[in-house]
Amino acid sequence: MDNEYELRYLPLFYEDMYEKVTYIREKLLNPEAADDLIDAVEKAILERLPNCESFEPYHSVKERENPYYRIYVKNFTVYYVVIHMDDRKIMEVRRFLYNRQDRDRII
Repeated sequence: MDNEYELRYLPLFYEDMYEKVTYIREKLLNPEAADDLIDAVEKAILERLPNCESFEPYHSVKERENPYYRIYVKNFTVYYVVIHMDDRKIMEVRRFLYNRQDRDRII
């Protein structure tokens, strides 16, 4: 059975992820934890994909065409939107933030 949703990542997500993983790997000197985080994030996103609109949207302080949704992974949060384009539905992964970051300012 084909998945109903396409999966797409913004470059900003990759930048966020790289920053966090590099910090864990190089500053905290814990490459195993960095690799585990990458695996956990990928797994959480793929598990969410089939039902990505079945969760409560994140209520942003900004007005948005497409509401954000969240996935919690360890001490981090993945933010994504679902875009409806003609007969396509796209889960677009946009940000990867540490839970103590000011998400209202960033998102």
